[in-house]
This record gives sequence, structure tokens and C-alpha cells, in this order.
Amino acid sequence: MPDSVPLPGSLRSFVNSCDWTFAKTYAKTWPHEYIVRDRVDEGLFVSLVRHIREHGYRGWFYRKPITYFDEYGMVYWTMGAPIEETTVVNRSTKEQSYEYRLKHGTLPESKTTRAEQSPSAYPEGRADPPSGSAKA
Repeated sequence: MPDSVPLPGSLRSFVNSCDWTFAKTYAKTWPHEYIVRDRVDEGLFVSLVRHIREHGYRGWFYRKPITYFDEYGMVYWTMGAPIEETTVVNRSTKEQSYEYRLKHGTLPESKTTRAEQSPSAYPEGRADPPSGSAKA
């Protein structure tokens, strides 16, 4: 993971002042919270999305590549749509992140096999699924 550039003060204040909504639908499987673009300051929202994408790191959520950004024990991410189409920023504690749960064997039950779920089944250090594999 590259060295992370901390959130500037204005974005730190922004994330601390937002009313984050708990994602009730995912309470039992993937507890996290989110903010919605049209319910917060749009300029700061866009700046946060840019910061996540410019200073975050590539990770996975099962087979979907995601750009994550970690700060103060929280993991932030979007779903990867172009910035002008991004409407939600998500966050969870580090302990609820995919990578942490995969490493500690605490992923929710799934109908797929662990190898299908896990990018760690790919050769060490590989950024993408092997060629010919389905990408999300």
C-alpha cells in the first residue's frame, strides 16, 4: 500500500461533521455507513471523492476492484463510477473491511467458494484477476 496523504483539514472537518447514515440493509453482513452527495456540501463531497481516488489504494470487494482510503481507523470508498456520477461515499471501521475480514476468516457466508471470492487466490502481488477470469 502506498504512503497515504492524510485528509486536509477541510475534508477532515467535513467527514467529522457529516451525518453518516448506517446502511441497515447490510447490518448483519457488511456494516458500514454512507453519505449522499445531494444531502451534503457538493464541493466538499467531490473533493473527498477525488482525495480517495488520488491518494487511496487499489483493493478488492470479492471480485470487484475498489479504491480505498484509510484514515484514523476508518476505510472510505466509492463504487468507482466517474466523479460526476458518484452519489455515495461509504466508510466502515478497518475491522469491517473486506481485506481485514478475508485475512481473519470473518467474511459473511456465501454460496461461492472462498477461491472465487478471494483475490488472494491470485499470484502474489498481482493487481488484476488472471486473464480469462471474469471481472466485476
